[in-house]
Amino acid sequence: MFSAGILLSALFMLSSAEEDSIRTERLEEVVITSNSARQRIQNVQTGAEVLQLENLTSAPQLFGENDIMRSIQLLPGVKAESDASSGFQVRGGTSAQNQVLFDNAPVYNVGHMGGLFSAFNDDALAAGTLYKGLLPAQYGGASSAVLDITGRTGNKNGWHGSATIGLLSAKGTVEGPIVKNKASFLVTARRTYMDMFLKLSDDYKNNTLYFYDVNAKLDWTLNARNQLFLTFFTGYDKTAIDKMVDIRWGNRSASLKWLHHFNGGSNAQTTLYYSDYQTDNGVDFEGFNLTYKGHIRQGSIRQDFHLALGEHQLKAGIQSSLLNVKSAEWVIVSKHDKEERRAWENAAWLNGTLNISEALSASLGLRLSTFSPLGGSLYYDIAPDGTIDWYYNYGRNEIVKTYATLEPRASISYQATGQTSIKLGYARTSQHIHALRNQSTSTPFDRYTISSNIVKPEVADQVSAGLYTMTATQDYDFSLEAYYRKTDHVIDYRDGKSFGSEIEIERLVLPGEGKSYGMELCARKNNGKLTGWLAYTLSWSKTRIDGINGGRWYDASNDRRHDVNLVASYRLSDRWTFNAAWVFNSGQAFTAPSGKYQIMDNWVYYYAERNGYRAPDYHRLDVSAIWTRKRSWCTQQWVFGIYNLYNRYNPYLINFEDSQDGNRTRAVQYSLFGIIPSVSLNIKF
Repeated sequence: MFSAGILLSALFMLSSAEEDSIRTERLEEVVITSNSARQRIQNVQTGAEVLQLENLTSAPQLFGENDIMRSIQLLPGVKAESDASSGFQVRGGTSAQNQVLFDNAPVYNVGHMGGLFSAFNDDALAAGTLYKGLLPAQYGGASSAVLDITGRTGNKNGWHGSATIGLLSAKGTVEGPIVKNKASFLVTARRTYMDMFLKLSDDYKNNTLYFYDVNAKLDWTLNARNQLFLTFFTGYDKTAIDKMVDIRWGNRSASLKWLHHFNGGSNAQTTLYYSDYQTDNGVDFEGFNLTYKGHIRQGSIRQDFHLALGEHQLKAGIQSSLLNVKSAEWVIVSKHDKEERRAWENAAWLNGTLNISEALSASLGLRLSTFSPLGGSLYYDIAPDGTIDWYYNYGRNEIVKTYATLEPRASISYQATGQTSIKLGYARTSQHIHALRNQSTSTPFDRYTISSNIVKPEVADQVSAGLYTMTATQDYDFSLEAYYRKTDHVIDYRDGKSFGSEIEIERLVLPGEGKSYGMELCARKNNGKLTGWLAYTLSWSKTRIDGINGGRWYDASNDRRHDVNLVASYRLSDRWTFNAAWVFNSGQAFTAPSGKYQIMDNWVYYYAERNGYRAPDYHRLDVSAIWTRKRSWCTQQWVFGIYNLYNRYNPYLINFEDSQDGNRTRAVQYSLFGIIPSVSLNIKF
């Protein structure tokens, strides 16, 4: 707080100088940051990927839908949750240990239709940066990675729009000035029409399957130094099978930002935001009725300061948030249970970027976060066998406990030559929202909880070292980065427990520790008709929890040893561009029965170890061809694609089935996709 006050005073002293006009290059909202080879060499922050959205979204996509989340999965150190998921895992962490920010507001489930589509319409995006665990001090709330996405602003000078029609969805964008050169708006909307096809079938006409999302952004230049941004995002999914299953989930977020510019490139930014993720699911099968609801709601106020001091930069800020997390509210037949808790979270940070010499630069930061679960709902003590020992009933706004975490951050870059740099980094991060899943992928049935008197915050320490080099012409660049991360207070299911075993989520879990380590290699070709990259990741991810697997280390459910991503784009002419992406990863760890025994007429599986088996290897080839024609009033673009060109049936789910007499058991692999062709038409005007 004291350092922020000094910084604010200094900024206002700067503002008394002669005013200059707001320059667009200062506004992240309207600039897609270049990710050139030289920038990758010179950037002081290790483990950061400044995303070129045009290159990412041009990679071949499932159903022909541009998808930033699936494109991120092609980067080194990043893995897909599964064949059907837009969720991503970074350096041994799960997707639940990531934080995804859209104009500063967190989004907790980033997929439509269980992950087949990203929650983000690419037409609404301007820029993005993925921090792979080595976070600057202004970021918190994640023990693995942060994806910071900035929404695109509308054009202040003229009206523009676009429309896209694909096999399964359609989307449109309109942007233009409200007051020319001063205020603009942008609105994008997308909806699938798969439910319309279902109506054509007598067998499926009573089923429902659709999603939609809407993005809107207003940008108002008040004067030469002040600008307001208002961002709104909503997404909604519904999947229903006639009289049996009804699954609904959605995201809503809104942020209001005031940006004030000072002389010399300094600025102050005040942000108010609200985020709401909620699920509402129901199952009715042969007399068994279940409804399940859950949500994560967060409202925050945030103040950022950015001070430019010659070749050095200083960032500081404070943030205060109120959270409301409903772990579950369910009705099972006639039994109604609910667990919902609130918390108050605060943070302050200071981060400096220092150019020590022509060859040496550093980013040094410190973040202090506090988290206080609040009363108004029941808290309790848990016995070793998972039963409740004692109940505590605190007043509604009474602080139950406060966790304070000091998080140092540091990245150092030494540029040995104009073409080579060496980087070292260390970061401590903490996370207070925890996810509990029955499987390794995100679903609307995930349960969330917050740090409490029992569940402690996840605290991760990561070190990283990298070597980066490029050719003199910047046509090629290469990188090698190694990392090690240790995470305390990770949670996992007790043996024999699952999603619905208890309403009290703390009775389902045990705490422990995790570790992940590995290396990432990447070779990029940046110029010419043929561009792309080859990325290879070698990694390990392990967990140890007393009471699980005999207290021994075991492979985490997202542990995969090898990942290879080969991405290429060939620009044949002004009209034709061809893209291809080949993905390979070795089998993922899963738990399988080691034996079984019979009790009465029932066979019961025996599990000797957690995640002791491996699924088959995964690989596929995606290709696309883009035809573009520019006219005086519009640009037309046809996109032809084939997902999984050689029709590889990759493992999605492995079940174990008994023979009719129960004497034999076999593993059965289920696959989600074979070969999928697609076509879409884009028109921009």
